[in-house]
Amino acid sequence: MLRTAFIKLSESQSIRHFAENSALGSRFSSRFVAGTQLADAVRVTEIVNRRGASVSIDNLGENVTNPDEAKQSAELYHRMLDEISSRKLNANISLKLTHMGLDVSEDLAFRLVSELVQHAVDTNSFVRVDMEGSPYTQRTLDFVRGLHQLPRHAGKVGTVIQTYLYRSEDDVNQLISEGIRIRLCKGAYKEAPEIAFPKKTDVDANYVKLAKILLKSGIYHGLATHDAKIIEQMKQFARAQNIPPTAYEFQMLHGVRRDLQAKLVKEGYGMRVYIPFGPEWYPYFMRRLAERPANVVFIARNMFRQ
Repeated sequence: MLRTAFIKLSESQSIRHFAENSALGSRFSSRFVAGTQLADAVRVTEIVNRRGASVSIDNLGENVTNPDEAKQSAELYHRMLDEISSRKLNANISLKLTHMGLDVSEDLAFRLVSELVQHAVDTNSFVRVDMEGSPYTQRTLDFVRGLHQLPRHAGKVGTVIQTYLYRSEDDVNQLISEGIRIRLCKGAYKEAPEIAFPKKTDVDANYVKLAKILLKSGIYHGLATHDAKIIEQMKQFARAQNIPPTAYEFQMLHGVRRDLQAKLVKEGYGMRVYIPFGPEWYPYFMRRLAERPANVVFIARNMFRQ
């Protein structure tokens, strides 16, 4: 019930407007969002890098409504890649296709993202194309496969698979067959039981099943989870299969399970922290609460601590 409530709240435009324009809202979101400006993301990235973890930076935003907004979004990502390169940050970028104008013009979005991937090639970086709700799943996969097939782009662009969708095993096998890197997550959107596992236990079981396929693929993938039990299962499976820790990485969200992040770094595992920033933080923040409603209690306890 709480998950459904938070997802509905994430779609409320009136509450979003209030939250994104209030000091209280910004304070609540600060646990999971670096800030509103690129400089905020760079500052937090440097801190995380000093702790031994790599980073994926995301400018929050989605569903732009015109070409100019899409071009502005892409330009900020070019600035991000330049900052990563000039400051020698251990980081790459994540983006959403609707933020690049997918709903405005697929040709425009493809051009903008392909230019970003080329920029990543030139600066020895990487572009992760995030997955959105199920209406965008096939479009996103087709888009990424098209980018990956362009000269010099192979290995520099990847995508995300959500294990709550029934279709995900087929999608994983297709992407692996083409050598495309995957971030595996459970999924944070409200989906119908006709297309997604409604029970958490089934989503978790599918996550473990697909993670094992990824680890055995020989491609460098990211396992995005804060579930300590699943992480331990994956570590044990990798050791049993003689898969070295350098062949994959764990990924977690900024502000979530910092203790576990530090433990994995200390043990020598790759650890990448997803750091979002930007004024359009509200939908992202509410989806984080939907994923784990216990975060509400955590934030409330820490609101007045320094």
